[in-house]
Amino acid sequence: MSTGDLVNIQPSELKFPFELKKQSSCSMQLTNKTDKFVAFKVKTTNPKKYCVRPNTGIILPRTSCAVTVTMQAQKEAPPDFQCKDKFLLLSVVAPDGATAKDIGPDMFTKEDGKAVEEFKLRVVYIPANPPSPVPEGSEEGSSPRAFSQENGNHHNSSFDDVSKSLEVPKEKSSEAWSMISKLTEEKTSAMQQNQKLRQELEFVRKEISKSRVGGFSTVFVLLIGLLGILVGYLVKTT
Repeated sequence: MSTGDLVNIQPSELKFPFELKKQSSCSMQLTNKTDKFVAFKVKTTNPKKYCVRPNTGIILPRTSCAVTVTMQAQKEAPPDFQCKDKFLLLSVVAPDGATAKDIGPDMFTKEDGKAVEEFKLRVVYIPANPPSPVPEGSEEGSSPRAFSQENGNHHNSSFDDVSKSLEVPKEKSSEAWSMISKLTEEKTSAMQQNQKLRQELEFVRKEISKSRVGGFSTVFVLLIGLLGILVGYLVKTT
């Protein structure tokens, strides 16, 4: 963090995650340490490469202001990832009640004993995807015995994991077979009951048919008898 009589700046350098053909941004926070209005302005040695928002402004007493710096997409990386670009932050006491519209080009000129603070900030590039740390024990110089012991422990743990993974499917397989056996038994029992019901239904149908045939024969005989009696009566009367 850089500090002066008027403003604190955090961080003291601009770190951009660098990746080819992609924009990158970072931000800094400006804090007014005084009970007065403070105007600021941000300059850079490479204005075509960077976009600063806001590049000028007023910081109210005892408050903070965030400034975002965006680096345009780069087609190639600098040698050794070193960047020579610089930023300059100017700050000066402003009249009470001043706004960003009141900031003019002559506000930051050092005239008539005007105190203008200047802070220089350098640009640092950091890899966008840093390499993963190397695990301990993999560096050169580790003893073959330690390596073989670790390798053996790895194989043992792998064997245990495989054994456990085989035991779990075995238990699941036995549960599945018992379930299949139970379902098969229930299916067989249901089929037997269905067949039994069909037999009983057929028997009932036969009984109904017999009763219908028997009833028809009895009625027929009665009709014949009545007809005979009627004929006999007619014969007698004639």
